[in-house]
Amino acid sequence: QVHLVESGGGSVQAGGSLTLSCAASGNTDSDVCMGWFRSAPGKQRERVAGIARDGRITYKDFAKGRFTISKDSSNNILHLHMSSLKPEDTAMYYCMAGRPGLCDYAYSGQGTQVTVSS
Repeated sequence: QVHLVESGGGSVQAGGSLTLSCAASGNTDSDVCMGWFRSAPGKQRERVAGIARDGRITYKDFAKGRFTISKDSSNNILHLHMSSLKPEDTAMYYCMAGRPGLCDYAYSGQGTQVTVSS
């Protein structure tokens, strides 16, 4: 079992920056993939960025060059630094983790709201 708690969301003007954090507890050894997803009203949840079990990092196209995912393994904290934010980035952002040995993103936090105004 993995417990995830996000923080750092808020309201920002277009062009601004925010850093989201996710504190993970439970079975969070190195063999767990973790990532950030987001869900906007009327849209399906989509992956923003992820760190695979082998440490490989991937980003969705809209996040490339603007968002940076990182993991503080010693403290089990996942971060997402977002810059050059756009109104279309407005969404609930979720930290998610897979089960050990899998990358199924079976666990999710409650989410943190990000609102970008024009």
